[in-house]
Amino acid sequence: MLTIATVNVNGIRAAFRRGMGEWLDTRKPDVLLLQEVRATDDILADHLSPGEWHLAHEESTTKGRSGVAIATRLPMTAVRIGLGTGVPGDSGRWVEADLEVDAHDGTGPRTVTVVSTYVHSGTLGTPSMDEKYAFLEVVTARMAQIAQEGGMAVVAGDVNIAHREADIRNWKGNLKSAGFLPQERAYLDRWFDELGWRDLGRELGGEGPGPFTWWSWRGKAFDNDAGWRIDYQVATPALADRAVSATVDRAASYDARFSDHAPLVVEYDL
Repeated sequence: MLTIATVNVNGIRAAFRRGMGEWLDTRKPDVLLLQEVRATDDILADHLSPGEWHLAHEESTTKGRSGVAIATRLPMTAVRIGLGTGVPGDSGRWVEADLEVDAHDGTGPRTVTVVSTYVHSGTLGTPSMDEKYAFLEVVTARMAQIAQEGGMAVVAGDVNIAHREADIRNWKGNLKSAGFLPQERAYLDRWFDELGWRDLGRELGGEGPGPFTWWSWRGKAFDNDAGWRIDYQVATPALADRAVSATVDRAASYDARFSDHAPLVVEYDL
């Protein structure tokens, strides 16, 4: 099995202080896709040793913000950093790599493209929503290109959009909130209905509600499971057909969390 995990860590240093290392030791993913790394290349390597992991990282140009990374135990044959939008707010939000994966059927190595992305959260009525929509446009264009190539690929990360009512506990109270606006959700419709990408968290996680991947630090959101499903692994058909399980690694208790997001882990039979 190829095990791919994605998680928004809310800062790699803070996540390791809260116990992320113990989760890694137990889960042992082959590929780890990170968002909100909030660190330099050197700091990332201090926490994920280059002796154990191959690393690709796009830092944000704004210190202490954003940042996406790929850590893989498999060799990378190519790395592509960013989407070249030239907009400062778009830095630290997209990194992709081609991995060489040995097939167990003896047919030789296969290429699997993995992407870690962090879409803006956005605040309604502010320029941040315009930035979010602009970024979603270039993301959708890139996903169309990848899909047209017909290979095995997964785009994963914190998309900051709940797609359907089953993806947010209090959907009625958030119909006019960023993250659940019809204009935002329409981008995911395009990914799935027009471009052919498949939402593995939903396909393999049941009809819902949930399983959710994010809960506010505040109040009793985690204890009451008042969450949002905003972290995804979406795959091309060639790879989605090989996905066998999708699990949200929800912490056992509020104080056991290393982030306000839980990892989404998908196993692929290659």
